[in-house]
Amino acid sequence: MGALDGRVAIITGAGRGIGREHALLYAKEGASVVVSDLGGANDGAGSDSGPAQQVVDEIVAAGGKAVANTNDVANWAGAGQLVEQAVSEFGRLDILVNNAGILRDAFIAGMSEQQWDSVIAVHLKGHFAPLRHAAEYWKARTKAGDTVRASVINTASASGTFMPNAGQANYGAAKAGIAALTLVAAEELDRYGVRVNAIAPIARTRLTLATPGMGAIFAQEVPEGEFDAFSPANIAPIVAYLGTEKCPFTGKVFAVQGGAISELGGWRGERTVETEGPWTVEGIDQQLTDWA
Repeated sequence: MGALDGRVAIITGAGRGIGREHALLYAKEGASVVVSDLGGANDGAGSDSGPAQQVVDEIVAAGGKAVANTNDVANWAGAGQLVEQAVSEFGRLDILVNNAGILRDAFIAGMSEQQWDSVIAVHLKGHFAPLRHAAEYWKARTKAGDTVRASVINTASASGTFMPNAGQANYGAAKAGIAALTLVAAEELDRYGVRVNAIAPIARTRLTLATPGMGAIFAQEVPEGEFDAFSPANIAPIVAYLGTEKCPFTGKVFAVQGGAISELGGWRGERTVETEGPWTVEGIDQQLTDWA
């Protein structure tokens, strides 16, 4: 018996890296998987049906169930068709794992509009569009009297939560938005039987290898037989757990790296100053001087 027996999952960005490991483990644990991947380059350019189909072939060869999808998840109609494919191929949808992403790093003073827009589109809209269509499906099932026990797992990042990275204003902003989207969606979709969580993974992928200042760290070779803390395979188990029917968590963001899992907290009040009347610039200066 697998932990995900009988469940149907969409996994975006599943042709390579972290997403590929998600898809392989999901299938091993008994889920039927829609392997979604446009097959573009690191910066999102181009497309290639090969990566998604190769993962499907690997799953099927191992006795699992999977189909490929090469739609652009940031395209509204394409995201809708992705959800429709899961239902038409496997009869239902239980899990959405949003993982697709690209990088177009640049410092703010030199970042182009296209570099900003493309990253926000693939990451933030590419999370929202599949989520929106999946939410509509689950809402309709609930309204029809069905019992829904669905799960959404989004992919934030250390860059957008606890470890901002210079040169990634677009990526960090998108990932911070995904963390916020997760919390809002958890509040909204609970009434339809849907849990929504997110992970902030740190692992060796083609994107992290291409990140300035980080590539050399992730590229370090691990002696054979030793634990590889940066292997993307380390990320998949918690994503599988969060997709199980009986997992109790919702509205959580977990940092995941190697053998460590941490629950992250959001913005919160650290210190407060007050005034009995209206604020003045001078009054604020006096009150806040000690904070600098």
